[in-house]
Amino acid sequence: MDTTTYLAYDFPLLGALWTMFVFFLWVMWFALLFRIVLDVFRDDTLSGWAKAGWLVLCTFVPFLGVFAYVMVRGKDMGRRERAQARAQQEELGEYLRAAAVASGGRAGSVDELERLSEIRANGDITDEEFSRAKELVLSGHGPTPPGSAPHTSHTSGA
Repeated sequence: MDTTTYLAYDFPLLGALWTMFVFFLWVMWFALLFRIVLDVFRDDTLSGWAKAGWLVLCTFVPFLGVFAYVMVRGKDMGRRERAQARAQQEELGEYLRAAAVASGGRAGSVDELERLSEIRANGDITDEEFSRAKELVLSGHGPTPPGSAPHTSHTSGA
């Protein structure tokens, strides 16, 4: 009996599990590779030559290039991603404030909603109280922001 037996293919379920495991590793490999390529382009501290070098290394010697990148620059990958997310959040906040002012809303209403949201997140007010306060702010009957005069019309009697 000179036949080689492969355990995974003697049992069809083990063959299916092995195939799923290999497919999972293959997908994870490409996810890591794409993340590294995005990180290379995201990093403003790298020169053009350094970016080209990392991309060539990851393209022509992918396993060595990816593992070297993770070992050398992997610690800062998360920091760069968080910094980019923070910058996008700030840009979105600025855009929403500008859009609120441009659409005729009060500039302070966005700030008031932000403060209300923080108060609710801290647990100082309930969701019901938040909803009522939000309706007041959006309807224009809420507190006016500091430095702005309330909207009243004065008629002069003669």
